[in-house]
Amino acid sequence: MNILMFTNTYSPIVGGVSESVQRFVECFRASGHRVLVVAPTLNGQPESETDVIRVPAMQRFNGSDFSLPVTIPGSLDDAIRDFAPDIVHSNHPFLLGDTAVRVAQGRGLPLVFTHHTLYEHYTHYVPGNSPVMQRFALALSNGYSELCDTVIAPSESIRTILRERGVQTPLEVVPSGVDIERFGKGTRQRWRTHFGIDEHAHVVGHVGRLAQEKNLPFLTRSVCQALIDHPNMHFMVVGDGDERDAILTRAHQMGVGERVHLTGVLKEQSLIDAYHAMDSFAFASFSETQGMVVVEAMAAGLPVVALDATGVREVLAHERNGLLLAEQDEQAFARAVGSLSDPARCQSLRQGALETATRFDTCRCADQCLAVYQELLAAHQTQKSSSGSDKTTWDQARGRLEAEWNLLCHRGTVLRRVFGGSKRVAPRMRPVPPTVQRVPLVEGSLTPMAQGHSPQPGGSTSMTPGEVTLMQLRDDLESNVSSSRGKKP
Repeated sequence: MNILMFTNTYSPIVGGVSESVQRFVECFRASGHRVLVVAPTLNGQPESETDVIRVPAMQRFNGSDFSLPVTIPGSLDDAIRDFAPDIVHSNHPFLLGDTAVRVAQGRGLPLVFTHHTLYEHYTHYVPGNSPVMQRFALALSNGYSELCDTVIAPSESIRTILRERGVQTPLEVVPSGVDIERFGKGTRQRWRTHFGIDEHAHVVGHVGRLAQEKNLPFLTRSVCQALIDHPNMHFMVVGDGDERDAILTRAHQMGVGERVHLTGVLKEQSLIDAYHAMDSFAFASFSETQGMVVVEAMAAGLPVVALDATGVREVLAHERNGLLLAEQDEQAFARAVGSLSDPARCQSLRQGALETATRFDTCRCADQCLAVYQELLAAHQTQKSSSGSDKTTWDQARGRLEAEWNLLCHRGTVLRRVFGGSKRVAPRMRPVPPTVQRVPLVEGSLTPMAQGHSPQPGGSTSMTPGEVTLMQLRDDLESNVSSSRGKKP
């Protein structure tokens, strides 16, 4: 089949979503399927890529590693038409995710969305972070899910959360997966020699973006306490980010700075060798939907100490492949990390870690995703056959208009849930004034409002469906505010 993949993060970004998309694309292609990836332009991206379309983007948005797509080139429509996709897969509920909706609904194709991220934990990357922004993030991802035909959750706990949040779209659990064979082969001495770590020392490891949402202050204090209690223990941290200096400062304040080693961002074999230089792995994030680095660590034979959180509890079984702690208690976490300095105890959990990792092999997970595609395509084909005809030019134009309308209603619902209650903005359009100017909707384009349409000279007003929707939303919100003010306390 021909799979059209939209993602806001891709190579060379090092992170869960980027790595997941790249691994699945590789497995899909290895299985004989064609994949066209639409991703933003990124600094350091490969000079030559096969079946990857890069769209212009603002680099390092708000100081993060992420890029913000700003325009959609007209050539994208031609490339998609030539590719002739059978199914569309979106990996984000905004930016290129909106383009995925336009393409899928405009062409009458099934749309799959993978809910990789708990977005409410990442609002600090947006200027004006506040509880309002967290509500916005929740409403945005939930509403987007309703625009899709199937939503993939990376873990059972995320599926449960989405159901509790009211998502009605069919939900399937498909882990992102790890290349188990590749992560199982590494060189133990490479990084130990680099940092001058004794062959018999116990190295606690951590891999990930060194960012606020990863709960690194807790992790650093806990592991450094374990280092105080166990003089033959070291801490190796792989990754980079805003928390880097804070980790080093805390380690020196606690008197163990000389045994805390930061490698920076590592990729491919360098990353795998870093895992194999470790003896155990520590993880404390509450923001994961799966925790791919936990699986990577287990694939390298490392028992894991982690807090009981979404995405982690499906992988980590207490006293089988590591230690899962129910409470965020620094002393308890430090004792758990320290207990693995006993070689016999560590070895007893190693086999369980290796066995667990095999369940999350990338190709096995990719096959699960392909099964979701096949089931959805079969249902779509049945529905298409029952309609008795192929889509006409008018059907396609109407599909594009409906896609734009659904996105506008989705945005209206988001704003209402954030500022004016929980009622959904219904997909209905008030009568359009006779002066309205019909703006062509181009597949992959920004909305007419975002393109800067303004009143025309001569006194008449040129309006678009988007402007009508926003006027409706404004009127409804003003009506709600007025009625609430008129109520007696």
